[in-house]
Amino acid sequence: MSTLACDAQREADDGCRDDVYALTLKLIAIAAILFMGVCGVAIPLVGKKRRFLRTDSNLFVAAKAFAAGVILATGFVHMLPDATEALTDACLPEIPWSKFPFSGFIAMMAALGTLLADFVGTQYYERKQSKQEEESQTAKADSSEAGSESGIVPTETRGSGRMVFGEEEGGAMHIVGMHAHAAHHRHSHSREQGSCNGHRGADQHGHLHSFGFEDNTARHIVVSQVLELGIVSHSVIIGLSLGVSHSPCTIRPLIGALSFHQFFEGFALGGCISKAKLRSLQSTLMACFFAITTPIGIGIGIGIASFYNASSPRALVIEGILDSISAGILVYMALVDLIAADFLSKRMSCNARLQFVSYFLLFLGAALMSLLALWA
Repeated sequence: MSTLACDAQREADDGCRDDVYALTLKLIAIAAILFMGVCGVAIPLVGKKRRFLRTDSNLFVAAKAFAAGVILATGFVHMLPDATEALTDACLPEIPWSKFPFSGFIAMMAALGTLLADFVGTQYYERKQSKQEEESQTAKADSSEAGSESGIVPTETRGSGRMVFGEEEGGAMHIVGMHAHAAHHRHSHSREQGSCNGHRGADQHGHLHSFGFEDNTARHIVVSQVLELGIVSHSVIIGLSLGVSHSPCTIRPLIGALSFHQFFEGFALGGCISKAKLRSLQSTLMACFFAITTPIGIGIGIGIASFYNASSPRALVIEGILDSISAGILVYMALVDLIAADFLSKRMSCNARLQFVSYFLLFLGAALMSLLALWA
């Protein structure tokens, strides 16, 4: 029975087969997806030097909410159903694949595994960062003894790298004695209170205070790496699936859908990389790796299309497992590290306009990406 259904499916797939036209569409897809991926990941990295595109601006927070909605819908509406379809395909044996919901189970374990990796990675980078700060404090303590003789009061460096009132380039404050302590205390008092009034008042200094997650560079390093892992894992299988297809009817809608998806995934990833404050070379390598993953997958698919059978049991199992893993990682990252990190922050709770715009864009991004499931 399953063999007959499998053969019928292959005949249906051959109904819109045109190898020459399909190859042309694949080359267009490579160019379009590569361009949109580069643009998406580059905007936050280049924009951190522009005021309106900085990762601490309200515009970026709102745009990242839209991107988070896109990623969440990708996991729930695209990857998980595709995984279920592959692992319950008629070409697979009924036992065990039709007797247990493998796609949901694998996605759940992938999400829990991502939580574990998130925790362990954050602990590692926080210890590393703490050790570096201790060494820096020791060096500052030695230099402060020499500086006190000249009447210069050294200031404590913050993780954000911003200067307080009266601080000059080089890290010295030319306010001595009690005046220096009072100015320093007034600047940090609003953070200690954690009130919305203090948070808004910080804008008058020309910058924004960060709370909790936003100040944690270690968290952003881990988030950027885990998010890229989730994106890469499903980008490979998506590119491979498109590359091996012989049907223009299947490829045409995928070009627009994947380009749209690639741009906003790149935007979210670029924001995480930018906040992680990595070295320029490392940031560039991560951005380039993201941008070329799907095009490389399409290229590999083109190369093996002549002998690769996407309906074979082995191919279906591999595709289903990878899609399930990708779904679990993407859902976790979207909910925990993108949505919760911003929407539960003090900054969001103290800005009603930003709340409204961000929630609207979050639901809009999820809805638009979900609608694309009608065509791709």
